[in-house]
Amino acid sequence: MTAHLRVGLLGAAAVAPNALVRPARQTPGVTVTAVAARDRARAEKFARKHGIPVVHSGYEELLADPEVDAVYVPLPNGLHAQWTLKALEAGKHVLCEKPFTANRAEAERVADAADAAFERDGLVVMEAFHYRHHPLAARMREIVESGEIGELRHVEAQVCFPLPLFSDIRYDYALAGGATMDAGCYAVDVARLLGGDTPAVTDARMLTLRADPRVDRAMTAGLAFPGGATGRVRASMWSRRVLSIRARAIGTAGELNVINFVMPQVYHRLTVHGPRGEGRRFLRRERVARHVSSYACQLSAFTAAIVDGGPVITSPREAVRTMGVLDDIYRAAGVPLRGEPTDG
Repeated sequence: MTAHLRVGLLGAAAVAPNALVRPARQTPGVTVTAVAARDRARAEKFARKHGIPVVHSGYEELLADPEVDAVYVPLPNGLHAQWTLKALEAGKHVLCEKPFTANRAEAERVADAADAAFERDGLVVMEAFHYRHHPLAARMREIVESGEIGELRHVEAQVCFPLPLFSDIRYDYALAGGATMDAGCYAVDVARLLGGDTPAVTDARMLTLRADPRVDRAMTAGLAFPGGATGRVRASMWSRRVLSIRARAIGTAGELNVINFVMPQVYHRLTVHGPRGEGRRFLRRERVARHVSSYACQLSAFTAAIVDGGPVITSPREAVRTMGVLDDIYRAAGVPLRGEPTDG
């Protein structure tokens, strides 16, 4: 391919304008050239609104388009693995929304296929954890790794927001729905970022839907990191904890607190405090490139990986580890994994 990246959109999803269309206008050498949806009329309406020149009647047709180099996959969770694999078979690079797949076994299959496609054709696959590409995420990890807060003892992360519409696909078990999948994947991922490793799950408790007890509307889980630190993650799409997006790392010499690590371009706050034994004395507050779009950072990283061979920090292999923790949370809570056959 040339240095110009032509991206196709699989599905006219609500997240797509923020996650792809607008960032593409800010990213040199990137154009959204095509869109496909199950309903062609919906795809045509989306294309007119966002200035996308080509509309395809289905996903397969878009993947067969030789004028498309890469695809963005914002489909429901349960369809991520299927269409990422099909895109690789069609010779396309893939930016796949989080969570990467429905479970770890699926993630391993996709990661194996992605490794083979990279070796064979240089294809790039990236999980769309957009916050990881924003300077704030790097700064969070830098503070912990620097030793400024001492030896890490405990990590906490929570992503809670209200979604009281229980007919939403994010609550659909057949589509790999649930609060842990939609919100909890962020909490687990940032816990891994701060903890520097993949933790074991020690316990989990959840609130479920009355209509389907397999589906969690809120989840809390305990973690244990290999180095001895503990952790706790909370995810909610409907609970008493209505809105809270934050992360915390507690060390022997201080504490890091971050509010809104997921969408830092809207608002965020990073503070560092001294040891708890000193009354948690305030040390400083930082503001990290507030107005830089995390989605634009992500698209730039995706493009650089394809065109220049840049690093892929949200790789399929990293996704396998995160999906493994999500699986273990569901196991600890006593419910079936997403993507597994059940009698429900």
